[in-house]
Amino acid sequence: MTFTSRDRHVMVASLLFVLSGVAALVYQVAWQRILALHSGVGLYSVTMIVAAFLAGLGLGSYIGGVASVRTRPAAALRWFVWLEVAIGVIGAASPLIYVDWLYPVASPLPSPSWRGGLLHAAALLPPTCLMGMSLPFLVRATVTDSAAAGRTVGLLYAFNLFGAALGAGVGTWILMPAFGIRGAVAAAGLCNLAAGAGAWLLLRQPDAGAAAGAEAAPVASASAAGRPAGRPPVLWILLYALSGFTALSLEILWFRIVEVAVKSTAFTFGTVLAIFLLGNAAGCLVAAPRVAAIRRPLRTFLWLQCAVLIYAGGAVALLGRVEPASLGLQWLVEYWHRYGFFALGHERDPGALLRLYVLLPLALFGPPTFLMGMSFPVLQRAVHDDPRTSGYKVGLLQAANIAGCVGGTLLVGLVGLSAFGTTGSFRALLVLGLAFAAVGVRRCGRAFLVPGAVLLALAAGFPTQDALWRHLHGVRPGVQAFFQEDATGMVAVTPDVSAGRRWRISINGKGNSWFPYGGVHTLLGAIPAALHPAPSRVALIGLGSGDTAWAASWRPDTRSLKVFELSSPQWTLLERLSAAAPLPDLQALLDDPRVSVVVADGRKSLVAEPTRYDIIEADAMYPSAAYSGTVYSVEFFRIGADRLAPGGLMVTLAPTPRIRASFSAVFPHVVAVGDGNILIGSLEPIAWEPAVWLSRLERAKEYLGETRYEAVARALGQARVLDREPIAEAALNRDLFPRDEFGVR
Repeated sequence: MTFTSRDRHVMVASLLFVLSGVAALVYQVAWQRILALHSGVGLYSVTMIVAAFLAGLGLGSYIGGVASVRTRPAAALRWFVWLEVAIGVIGAASPLIYVDWLYPVASPLPSPSWRGGLLHAAALLPPTCLMGMSLPFLVRATVTDSAAAGRTVGLLYAFNLFGAALGAGVGTWILMPAFGIRGAVAAAGLCNLAAGAGAWLLLRQPDAGAAAGAEAAPVASASAAGRPAGRPPVLWILLYALSGFTALSLEILWFRIVEVAVKSTAFTFGTVLAIFLLGNAAGCLVAAPRVAAIRRPLRTFLWLQCAVLIYAGGAVALLGRVEPASLGLQWLVEYWHRYGFFALGHERDPGALLRLYVLLPLALFGPPTFLMGMSFPVLQRAVHDDPRTSGYKVGLLQAANIAGCVGGTLLVGLVGLSAFGTTGSFRALLVLGLAFAAVGVRRCGRAFLVPGAVLLALAAGFPTQDALWRHLHGVRPGVQAFFQEDATGMVAVTPDVSAGRRWRISINGKGNSWFPYGGVHTLLGAIPAALHPAPSRVALIGLGSGDTAWAASWRPDTRSLKVFELSSPQWTLLERLSAAAPLPDLQALLDDPRVSVVVADGRKSLVAEPTRYDIIEADAMYPSAAYSGTVYSVEFFRIGADRLAPGGLMVTLAPTPRIRASFSAVFPHVVAVGDGNILIGSLEPIAWEPAVWLSRLERAKEYLGETRYEAVARALGQARVLDREPIAEAALNRDLFPRDEFGVR
């Protein structure tokens, strides 16, 4: 095969666009964590951050498309150089901008709020707008033949998607664990600078000027599928916007299912996103070289969109309708029924990694993301007829697609999950997919009645919420269980016969606590109340089963106990359980007028409100769980210290040496109780009065019950001053380097 200078030019540009894609996804994963510190970790916050990121890309695509029309190919390549340099500089400096400068302004704002959303948009607009501009200019620099435009643009986009998949995976698995968030974005900035430098060298090659300057004459005719000169047809703009809406809606729903199914960790989001992008990249790469042979692009595009929704709906319907064990998924059924989870990044189990993070996502959304990727070159085949407007059309269509993505993110993330749940939102998407079939019937013939009928049948027969979540929690039909979902999370109360337990509560698939009460949660709540002489105001971060809150309420002189909880269905589900099962301790918690539950990120709430508390404690949380680093970091402990009343106590579970060292780096006075994994710290000396503590605890005997009282008294009797462990200051858990969460040794 003979390659022309034009072919080599396109291939080099594609490889440079790989680096740009790597950087973009490292930024997205890193910025998502950084900006979540501003507005909280909940889905509302994450949805607004994703929407702001996408909105900047869409605006940049449109601006770049318009500007590229008046730009010669060689000048467009120079624009690409400076765009990559600017993105790299801003990206590398983003921790300074978003943490050191912006965090003090953003963290006191209420969340969710329009002001917080606007602040996210303003923060992300400059770099994401520049990212969005890069594709139109690179297309303008490389497309000189309208007949090959679909292939050229498809290859550029495919390589960019491969880079994005690589960035999501490498950023999550290598860069952030090895170098923290600051190091990860610095590496991404180097990728941008390398892409810019490579484009500059390409521009200076002797044959590059001819390759970037020669343009074929525009195509005079337009096909029936719609390829008029200038602006792309309105039909294509609307269809591609709808395609973006369905794609991001599906991504949110897929992530909710996968999050529950794998019981997510810090590695889940980046890993799932990498597989999602990899499917798109593979489809785009396969279709791009073959797209010139497609004679009816509109029909092909519509078939692909219908197939995306049919497979996506069919896979989830199968998961919710058919007993998983009958599909050969007995290992998964046992895993879903288990209280614990596979701590990805901390445990070495290749079999679990393969089943949970490769086979399950590939079966769920591998084929539809591949079909999504195929759609992009087909679209380009349909609309390009003049090299001079190639960048404009790509930019305009990408802007429309991203506008649809933003709409899908906001509508499903903020409204759909709360109003209809996962299965109801899927059903609505299948009905919406009838628009593709209807356009197909009108423009391409009655053959599209078939996918329309399949979409209708899937929507009508889609499984219920109860059926889907039973399967994903390993609960057989007919066994009593409770499920409730909204945008803030998926909560389940299911039977648990282990260790004499009757029930357990799970949030997004992970076990959180048990019923009846007892164990570490009771210790966390009851012991600090014995140490403090008069705990009038208590704040608790995390509700779980309510065990910690109930145990912390045994003092009659406690006037208020405020619980901050991200997942709003929990309190309602506790009420449902109490109505169905005799659990006196749970009922006592529900009836206690001193207890109030605020659906909010507790860390952010402590920053935003002026209230000072006598006791602040975080409920037990796995150090390997996603976002656990935000409550085991030095910065969080400082936030708690700032909100303590005089003589106040802060309490944390400390299952690792690094958490103990991070806690003691903030609190000069620390008492360890039990086996040393529960720490109670203060900025002031804690009066060492073990006899007084046990005397106070005597008053809780009737409240706690004999067995639990004895367990608390035994742990309190083992109290000691914390032995400080020799861990370097630089190796502590930090917001931007949560070492324990990523399993860094």
